[in-house]
Amino acid sequence: MIEYSQALLLISTTLVVISTIAYLGAVLAARMTRAAAITSADGVVVGEGSREVKVTGGSRRTPLRRFTVAWWAAKSTQLALLLMTGVLITRTIATGHAPFSNHYEFAIAFTWGMLLAQVYFEWRYRIRIMSVITLPVILAMLIYASTMSYKPNPLMPALQNSPLLTLHVFTASLGYGAALVSFAAAVMYLLAPYVKWKGWPSRESLDELGYKATVVTFPMLTLMLILGSIWGNVAWGRYWGWDPKETAALVTWLIYGAYLHARVTRSWRGKKSAWLLVLAFAAVVFTYLGNLFFGGLHAYA
Repeated sequence: MIEYSQALLLISTTLVVISTIAYLGAVLAARMTRAAAITSADGVVVGEGSREVKVTGGSRRTPLRRFTVAWWAAKSTQLALLLMTGVLITRTIATGHAPFSNHYEFAIAFTWGMLLAQVYFEWRYRIRIMSVITLPVILAMLIYASTMSYKPNPLMPALQNSPLLTLHVFTASLGYGAALVSFAAAVMYLLAPYVKWKGWPSRESLDELGYKATVVTFPMLTLMLILGSIWGNVAWGRYWGWDPKETAALVTWLIYGAYLHARVTRSWRGKKSAWLLVLAFAAVVFTYLGNLFFGGLHAYA
């Protein structure tokens, strides 16, 4: 069954590579021909073939054109998500526990979370061009996972409280996945003044996308910390021990909380809030990789 899981992972990685290349090609082609730069008095382009139309009480987006390069790239990404779900299921069957017990399994779990966020927010907000930022990050995570051993190991005692650990890592995967979307929106917002292509999303829509993604990230990270504390008490006999990974996760949570607080209470928008989201995602990456350098009780992850 492990071999089936690895085969699905290989196919999923191939699909992500195809999607990444297709999106980059579509953006470059649209940039050169301005085929996607269609604007009108009642709307603004937010991606290939998609138009944001202002209506009473908000805005809605017209359906994207089908059978374009970007459309096929989106379908390839959706299929990659489906196969990554299969990777997690088949590995769970093979090992007898959810695939959240070592650094390799965390890598594929976080990849699944990022793909899920990418597919959902792309479908919901029709800003396909964000894929040129999100998909390379997802691909980098898949390549990173391929450098580690996929062979399952016996569970250490601290990891044998499976339900709590499963929920802990599951919420982390969802939160970190949405964090990637807010990061992409923030980077695109910061690049907007330097991009002359009319097909680039408006800064207002990017600012809103970053906020909406963070609204998902923050409660998921909150649940991650709560569940992790409960699990820590069961596994190690204490709720909190200022382990490097725990501390980094707390700092990450505080940064996203500061972003939401500043936006809601002080109407913080624009460049400062975009940079804060970039910093927050850097903290996410450090939280995931930092324990490899600093050790601690989470050194297995």
